Amino acid sequence: MLKIFEIIIAIMILAASISPVFGADELDKVSISKPTLANAFGISLGNSINVDQQIQVAADITNNQERSQQFNYLVQIKNEHGLVVKLSWTGGELNPHQKWNTSVFWSPEESGEYIAEIFVWERFPIDNKALTEHTTISITVS
Repeated sequence: MLKIFEIIIAIMILAASISPVFGADELDKVSISKPTLANAFGISLGNSINVDQQIQVAADITNNQERSQQFNYLVQIKNEHGLVVKLSWTGGELNPHQKWNTSVFWSPEESGEYIAEIFVWERFPIDNKALTEHTTISITVS
């Protein structure tokens, strides 16, 4: 059942990233900066990691508004064939103009080339409203 839910969520993410239905102003509510792969202590690992190494897919997110903003930080990791191998998210609330470093964990099971796609949405999975453009990190697992 969990796999079916992950597939549905991946399709929703893909649909939102291909054909956004939100105006440019909507996508400026939050910004993503400094996407990084880090260890459990937050130390950057670069883009090359090892099989079974637990990492954080982290980024700074900033609320660009004069009001508080609820958010969900979503990370979708795809293998070299474009298949989703991990989908994870966390959420919270940002105060006006607050910057916060957030992350989700991943431990790759196979070597290869991967792409981590980072999204920030409001009230996921209720209305899937993007707060900013997504960003990516290329990952090499050996």
